[in-house]
Amino acid sequence: MSADRGLWITFEGGDGSGKTTQSRLLQEWIEATGRTVVRTREPGGTEVGVLIRDIVLHHRGDIAPRAEALLYAADRAHHVATLVEPALARGEVVIQDRYLDSSVAYQGAGRVLDATEVRDLSLWATGGALPDVTVLLDLDPAVARVRLDAVDKPFDRLEAEKADFHARVRAAFLALAETEPERFLVLDASRSVEELAAAVRARIEPLL
Repeated sequence: MSADRGLWITFEGGDGSGKTTQSRLLQEWIEATGRTVVRTREPGGTEVGVLIRDIVLHHRGDIAPRAEALLYAADRAHHVATLVEPALARGEVVIQDRYLDSSVAYQGAGRVLDATEVRDLSLWATGGALPDVTVLLDLDPAVARVRLDAVDKPFDRLEAEKADFHARVRAAFLALAETEPERFLVLDASRSVEELAAAVRARIEPLL
């Protein structure tokens, strides 16, 4: 990472693990230091991404697993090229909810596609771009489901999947973290919001 290049942080984990809350808290803390922060998400971080998000998460009826993986990769290609890379080139901090690790976990393990092929597809789509730090908020899917049930909104296509799907996704995330320990920070998402935020800040502060 060059001295004038920004910092790219992604948050991963199952639905209900607290990614949105921790992303927001990290943004507030970094902005208080005077740095410019771009907070975004996949899918849906661009106008094109919003359209793709509506298809992959809210389409009524089935989407073939390979088609789903390709839609996520298309969103990712546009998102990195038009939003992430320009922000990093300006020296800004990008905080992002989900990236290619989600595709490997959800489309690879969840949909039982070849995880290596899914990862390679995203790497091709983005020119090999990888975050500086990935925070994995690990949570038992049963606990996550209780959290989601407490929120008064309908489940999207992935949230509505059965327990065994979410168990495969969790296992895939943990396996990914084991293969790239230098990039991943794995946290027990059942800890308090304040404890998690402090652990994230401790990992990020030396990089700012």
